[in-house]
Amino acid sequence: MRNIFVIGVSGGFGTGKTTVANIFKKLGAKVIDADKIAHQLLRFRSPVYKKTVLKLGKAILNKDASINRKRLAEIVFNDREKLSEYLKIIHPEIIKLIKHKLKHPQRIRKIKVIVLDAPLLIEAGLDKLVDKLVVVATRRDIQLSRIKNKFALSKSDILKRIKLQLPLSKKIKVADYVIDNNGTEKRAEKQVRQIWKEVKRWTSST
Repeated sequence: MRNIFVIGVSGGFGTGKTTVANIFKKLGAKVIDADKIAHQLLRFRSPVYKKTVLKLGKAILNKDASINRKRLAEIVFNDREKLSEYLKIIHPEIIKLIKHKLKHPQRIRKIKVIVLDAPLLIEAGLDKLVDKLVVVATRRDIQLSRIKNKFALSKSDILKRIKLQLPLSKKIKVADYVIDNNGTEKRAEKQVRQIWKEVKRWTSST
């Protein structure tokens, strides 16, 4: 039996997953960020880079031949088939790296707690790797407002991206904990701290 406690953090586009993951980090957890792993995998001339360019074409490249992630997102989120092709390339590699990181964790303050921050955690089957699943939820109007403030996207583009993810209602049904992120970050932190207390009880007994 592995001697680490893994918390999966998921939710919808713009619901505040990274904010919640960062609160866990502040409390002492090690965070594995699936988005950051994806960015690393897309580095120039990597195997994933080559397969992605081959499948989606040179339209996704900058002048220096690096991948323009904004353009990549625009293409895949407007074409389900291309999104599916891209995910088939990158998901297995993300999962492989995450499994490696979980197999070789670093001790943090004598409590081994890892938070897996992954937007498509459930869709990619990564929920099978976690001990507890936390879903971050917000009302649709707040979700849209936050995304508009953070990204230069139209409402129709935002809704397209949300639609391509598993509905938040379905994620909530399989969650062990649901963070209500309709209020302030302080309110979200209070909920995270409550979960952390339970995690500490588990880790102190192993």
